[in-house]
Amino acid sequence: MLTITRELRDAIVAHARADHPDEACGVVAGPEGSGRPERFIPMLNAARSPTFYEFDSGDLLKLYREMDDRDEEPVIVYHSHTATEAYPSRTDVSYASEPNAHYVLVSTADGNGADDPYEFRSFRIVDGVITEEDVQVVEAHPA
Repeated sequence: MLTITRELRDAIVAHARADHPDEACGVVAGPEGSGRPERFIPMLNAARSPTFYEFDSGDLLKLYREMDDRDEEPVIVYHSHTATEAYPSRTDVSYASEPNAHYVLVSTADGNGADDPYEFRSFRIVDGVITEEDVQVVEAHPA
């Protein structure tokens, strides 16, 4: 199960809506080994596409060095789908290289306004196998 704060969930959704009609993408880092998403890191979709996302290789290298320096790891890797449901595509599965990460998809297919509906789903993707998991939204992580 993914446990995420309302603030982080809302930040991911806001990023997806802001980048619509292009796919948005980013990472939520957390302390290494904790499984707890804490630091929201929106990234630029280098593909600037409504059907595809790609992290800029330079930005990604910088991010991984920064996380390493802070003893963090990617707890969530997220992106949006702008015209389809929030479910990993074959391309998404082929890019899923973090076996411990939660892969969050947000669908803005029904609009990108603040009051428009959206889908927010989380998956584990390991060795090409997709497993959907429950999402628990909390006000804050326990101390």
